[in-house]
Formats: sequence, C-alpha cells, structure tokens
Amino acid sequence: MRFTRLTLGAVALLALAGCGSDKDADPVPPTATGSLERLAAEVKCRPNMQTDADEIRQAICRNGDGRFILATFATDRGQREWINDAKDYGGHYLVGRKWVAVGDDAVVEALRGTLGGDLETGTDHHAHSG
Repeated sequence: MRFTRLTLGAVALLALAGCGSDKDADPVPPTATGSLERLAAEVKCRPNMQTDADEIRQAICRNGDGRFILATFATDRGQREWINDAKDYGGHYLVGRKWVAVGDDAVVEALRGTLGGDLETGTDHHAHSG
C-alpha cells in the first residue's frame, strides 16, 4: 500500500511539474488538416511546388516568418518514412496529420502558432564531425 502511495505521489508531482513549465508559452491551436494549398493559405504563403505525386506533394514556401518546406502525404506510413529519412540531415520539423513543415527553429515555432502540430528535431551528424 505504501509503495502505491509513493508511486502515485511521484506521478502526480511529475504531472504537475510538466503542466506548470509552459505558463508563459502561447497556446498551441488544434492541428490543422487539409491539402498543401489549404495549409499554405493558413500561413499566408504561395507554394512553389517541387514534387506533385500521388504519395507526396512538396513545396517551398516563404512568408513573413521566413522560408520553409511544406509537404503533404497520402499515408501516415509515407509521412513517417519521409520524416525518419529527413531527420538524418538535422533541422526542425512541425508535424501534423499527413503533413510536415521544415525550417529554422524560429520559422517552425511561428508556423506552430497557426498550424498547431508537434515539434520534432533531426540529428545533424555532419555538425559533430570535424
């Protein structure tokens, strides 16, 4: 019984600590959905299409926050495979349901304020060589 109380107390403490850490952060809106064009319109960019295939549509975008890549995917699996491959090159990723935005940290943070989504960071193996 005592172990259970300690465990529950520790879990509650961790939950409270996590909830209070972002008091000053802006709230994140619900994650946007839709076509590449719809997502681009949400963040006020006109997409310069680079890939327009059945499984992936990818464009270079620029808005007041900076330059970024916006990609939409036909499947969740295709999206995850793309992200896993791309993360080897580093970068900051904003991930939504069947879409990804990639750019500098400040740009991705600004996009998150409009599109919602989850932040992921790649691993730049080249930065560690020397």
